[in-house]
Formats: sequence, C-alpha cells, structure tokens
Amino acid sequence: MFRLIHLKLTYSHMVCMDFHMKTTLNIDDTVMNRLRREAARQGKTMSELVEAALRLLLQPGGRKSKAKLRPLPRFRSGGHLVDIADRDALYDAMEGRR
Repeated sequence: MFRLIHLKLTYSHMVCMDFHMKTTLNIDDTVMNRLRREAARQGKTMSELVEAALRLLLQPGGRKSKAKLRPLPRFRSGGHLVDIADRDALYDAMEGRR
C-alpha cells in the first residue's frame, strides 16, 4: 500500500510540473513574517498569496495608475512680512519687535 500511494504522489507531482515552477526568492524577514501571518489568517499557503499578488501586479492595469493630482489651492497671504535673507529683520519679526 505504501508503494501505491508513493506512486500516486509521484505521478501527480510529475503531471503538475508542467504548470508550476519552483524558484528561490530573497524576501526581507519582516515581509516574510507578515506573509506567514496573513497566509495563516486566510487559511492559504504563502505560495498562493505570493502568486495572487504577482498576478495582480503583472496583469494589464494591475499597477495603480498615477492619477493626475488636482492643483494645490492658491490664496493671497497679504505679502511677505520680512525678507528671510535678512537675518536681523527675520529675528525682529520672530521676536515681535516689528
């Protein structure tokens, strides 16, 4: 019976080799720990999560497109209180002597 199970697993593994490829990645320990916790939380393997993340990243439009930012609002401040290049005038303004 042991031999039969062994053959089944070997056969199954050989069939899946067409669709899966093993590789080695160097992942920061902090990221790896978070991945491990998230996989446990979701009841999935780390490989499943990494593959899903890579699929999202690599699909067309998968990366967040840079949305055009609205321009910052403009307002009038009433002009400059002091020329910041003039150190004495700047200190006078900061200390309320002006």
